[in-house]
Amino acid sequence: MSALERQRVGIIGTGRVGAVLGAALRARGHDVVAASAASAAAKGRIARLLPGTPVLPADEVAGAATDLLIIAVPDDALADLVAGLARTGALRTGQVVLHTSGAHGLAVLGPAAIAGARPLALHPAMTFTGTAADLDRLAGISYGITAPADLKAFAEDIVHDLGGHPEWVAEDDRALYHAALAHGANHLVTLVNEAMDRLTDAGVVYPEKVIGPLLHAALDNTLRMRDAALTGPVSRGDAGTVARHVAAIEATAPDSVPAYVAMARRTADRAIAAGQLRPHDAEALLGVLASNRPERVA
Repeated sequence: MSALERQRVGIIGTGRVGAVLGAALRARGHDVVAASAASAAAKGRIARLLPGTPVLPADEVAGAATDLLIIAVPDDALADLVAGLARTGALRTGQVVLHTSGAHGLAVLGPAAIAGARPLALHPAMTFTGTAADLDRLAGISYGITAPADLKAFAEDIVHDLGGHPEWVAEDDRALYHAALAHGANHLVTLVNEAMDRLTDAGVVYPEKVIGPLLHAALDNTLRMRDAALTGPVSRGDAGTVARHVAAIEATAPDSVPAYVAMARRTADRAIAAGQLRPHDAEALLGVLASNRPERVA
């Protein structure tokens, strides 16, 4: 059972995140009393992950959630939704209104606070599929929390209930925090797919088998060693190799050249700053990258 007093929880937005968090809280003994669903897919997630939970309009979910209201909607929809709930009197005095957006802090919950609710920003640093498989992934992840002083203990208890670790993020740092996660996770998907596409272009039949072990090792080394994990032609200043890379990509997939050049240049900057690549040895390499700047090859 949870260390928290049993909460009556409502969930507005049963996309991939909301439904999973609701299921995790239910497993810890909390009551998920209502949820909203704007699509057939959302209703299906409720049926699979929160069976028996009443599906209600958003304002009725807010009214039923006497203790904790979780709002898990897209970032750009959050402000209007909160303002609408406050305007219609759907929020309760003393009710904790928690959103799961990484990009927003407490400011977006201003109308809820004016209505007497207690605002909390709690973002799980994880990618979700919206299936039961996500429940195991919650163990050990971090949550970016922005909370007023009187809710910090409650926020910690919620995170511990979910098996996670609290990470406190200042209101003014929310955008930077979220940018860092998106840069790492979302751009990783693009980067890996680009690499696999170029392997396919090179005639590799199973690109995922070729690059998978390399990527796992590189990620593990980077998380442990930071910039010291860097290897490859940029870290060695091999200008000729990098020039041949650019030429080969230009001939096969010219739209990929700007991304390659930008990443190679940033990699060179980090290698120089870390002392792995001497500025003198980097001159020819930087010349290749300067002559293939994204704005010139796009």
